[in-house]
Amino acid sequence: MTTRIGVVVMAALLVLYLVLVGDRAIKFLATGEPIAIAIGVALLVLPIIGAWALLRELLFGVRAERLGRILEAEDALPADELPVRPSGRPERDAVDAIFPEYRAAVEAAPEDWRAWYRLGLAYDGAGDRRRARHAIREAIRFSARS
Repeated sequence: MTTRIGVVVMAALLVLYLVLVGDRAIKFLATGEPIAIAIGVALLVLPIIGAWALLRELLFGVRAERLGRILEAEDALPADELPVRPSGRPERDAVDAIFPEYRAAVEAAPEDWRAWYRLGLAYDGAGDRRRARHAIREAIRFSARS
């Protein structure tokens, strides 16, 4: 729940920032000066890119959470029996020991979204956020096909 509140707060702050930048861009455009117009156009592009990125991340979060709930309902999430650090994250050595199992599952069934999702959780547990996000995106992509 605290993660969801954090996301809402950060999204609200980003929206506020985008509105303020957009307002400033319109004021630059209204001056009629060529350099100010160029700055205004550049400032308009930033809020558009920001809004796109915000929407993309929110959709990713919603879709990933939906898949997690499905796996939880199926009792198909990896067991929480790994030793954890004081922060609550699994110990890296323990994750590294079970990682080949999840990688093999993806190689055996490359279009199984459940295998990709579990691989993403293993990457996340190992601290590799980039690969975790990629694996979860693959899970989302394959779940849309099934």
